[in-house]
Amino acid sequence: MLQRVLMTVGRALLAVLFAAGAAQKLAAPELVQDLLAGRGWPVWLVWPAAAFNAAGALALVAGWWLGPVALSLAGYCMVTSLFHFVPGDGWQMSIFVKNWAVAGGLLVLAGAAWGPRG
Repeated sequence: MLQRVLMTVGRALLAVLFAAGAAQKLAAPELVQDLLAGRGWPVWLVWPAAAFNAAGALALVAGWWLGPVALSLAGYCMVTSLFHFVPGDGWQMSIFVKNWAVAGGLLVLAGAAWGPRG
């Protein structure tokens, strides 16, 4: 029982992060577009990123396809962390490290989903 509660709460907390990311991208796409353009990536990628964030959040909350969803969100966090790798900027580096920590939690979730009972 406790494991089920902890997994549900953990999934919901992770989902909040991705739901907020989707909302931020939809409310102020120019912020992400500037990051994309600064790395030479197409600015239109903000829209599939927003959709991916929203779909990932929904899947985490609902518990749908947890293994593949958690694994793909972990990959997303790893890739997007590169936009924040600015060693001279402590704030950006904290976001970089946070993205890797979230990716780690998502990998644990994927492992649990594909574990003996997943």
